[in-house]
Amino acid sequence: MKWVSKAALAGLLAVTAIAAHADDSVTVKLEMADGTLTPARIEVPAGKRIRIEVHNSGKGAAEFESVELRKEKVLAPGAASVVVIAPQTPGEYKFFDDFHQSARGVIVVK
Repeated sequence: MKWVSKAALAGLLAVTAIAAHADDSVTVKLEMADGTLTPARIEVPAGKRIRIEVHNSGKGAAEFESVELRKEKVLAPGAASVVVIAPQTPGEYKFFDDFHQSARGVIVVK
C-alpha cells in the first residue's frame, strides 16, 4: 500500500468538500428592467441554498426585496449582484422591485 502525504490528503478532502458544497445550492438568474422581472416565477428544490444572480438591465435603479426572506439588494442601472438565500421549506416566497411596486415575483420551493 502506498502512503499518501498529509498535503495530498488535505487537497483531496478540500476538493471533495467543494464538490459536496456545490451540490447543496441551486443558481438561478433574474433580470430586472424598469419594473419588469424575468422570470417572475422562480422554481427551486426544497432544502437547497438558493443563489439568485440578479442583473439590472434597466435605465433606473432596481431593488430586489423579499420581506418573507429578509433579503434586499439595490442595483444601479447595468449592475449585477448575487442574493444568497438559506435552504427553505416548500412554499411560496414573494419578492418585488421596491423601486417599481408593480414588479412582483414569487420563488416557489418544491
